[in-house]
Amino acid sequence: MPIHAQTSDPTQMVVRKTDDFQVNGNGDNSAWNKTDWVPITIQESAGRNLATKTKTLYSGTGMYFLFQCEDETLTATIQDDFGALYNEDVVEVFLWPDESVPIYFEYELSPLNYELAILVPNLNGKFMGWKPWHYTGKSKVQHATSIQGGDKVSKAAIKGWTAEFFIPYTLLNPLVQTPPTSGTKWRGNLYRIDYDKGYQTWSWQKTSGSFHEFKKFGTLIFE
Repeated sequence: MPIHAQTSDPTQMVVRKTDDFQVNGNGDNSAWNKTDWVPITIQESAGRNLATKTKTLYSGTGMYFLFQCEDETLTATIQDDFGALYNEDVVEVFLWPDESVPIYFEYELSPLNYELAILVPNLNGKFMGWKPWHYTGKSKVQHATSIQGGDKVSKAAIKGWTAEFFIPYTLLNPLVQTPPTSGTKWRGNLYRIDYDKGYQTWSWQKTSGSFHEFKKFGTLIFE
């Protein structure tokens, strides 16, 4: 049976450990059975009750994320990495490993499998995203998506979509200089945006609107 990831404290999530595996966008690797789904709930509503849930794992080399999103329309047209993906349907992860500095990592993935990976310095609410340099090899995020109930084409009628990705610790250097071990705690948050019938957002830890309110992030506790 899967082990609960959500603790009695709703601001905390336990991240279970796994061996490394290859993501394929379906979330069907047996490693995901090590943990259960955590719902992320509506923050700003456009009148639709579409469910969104996530799973998170970690290994000796990086972190794994899985999103399952109920949907009606694939509202995604951008076909370039590092585009303004947040203006269309997207899922997002923010990681703040080192609370001594106001710098965190942001990763976005669209249903069409295009990505945005940036490091964000946030100085008293003034922030800017910086693209990784030499974004290749073992420092690159592995990512894949799949569509349920329709085609992976812009504006298709669908039933839902899945996003699966692996963020290597090497990409997070120097914020992460050694891999997390049992008991390590990072701050972070998980989000979704959908534009089918107006702007709607989901979040694990609620903000007042901006996803960049990093002091409201929850706590990820590594098993």
